[in-house]
Amino acid sequence: MLRIGHIIGSRLEPAYSGKLHRLELRDAVDELCLSPDHLDQQELTATTRGGQDVTIALPGHERLFDGAVLLLDENSAVVVRAAGQRWLRLQPRSISDAIELGYHIGNLGWRVRFEGDVMFVAMEGRAENYVVRLGELIWSRRVGISVQDTSLAWGLHQGREA
Repeated sequence: MLRIGHIIGSRLEPAYSGKLHRLELRDAVDELCLSPDHLDQQELTATTRGGQDVTIALPGHERLFDGAVLLLDENSAVVVRAAGQRWLRLQPRSISDAIELGYHIGNLGWRVRFEGDVMFVAMEGRAENYVVRLGELIWSRRVGISVQDTSLAWGLHQGREA
């Protein structure tokens, strides 16, 4: 049984992506596929695709996310994969647009993750419902927008989401 007490980082971080890629080439990266509901849990027990039992007990300030690196050593890695999670990719065009976007999303209480200057919002419905809530930021093209389905786009060998 593998016991996880914290998240090491994101598979997309340069500090980890190269090592993960080398391990992937040797089939040494195991995936822990979790539903979007499980990503919100602080404590859970699950089984990786490779059959390894994992118990996770995270501190209150940490949350699981698609691409979370749970184990990384010279011989193996375990990475979280969100099963079927759709993300709204939002990229503000300026700092003031980013501040306004963050303000609106914070008030709406949406679950987010960040990768560089891009914000990803976990979708639990149609993209149109999110676009309407962000209104003028989207319609005036102050924030770029696209939808990503991690069940199609995820893969360590790709190096990043499509």
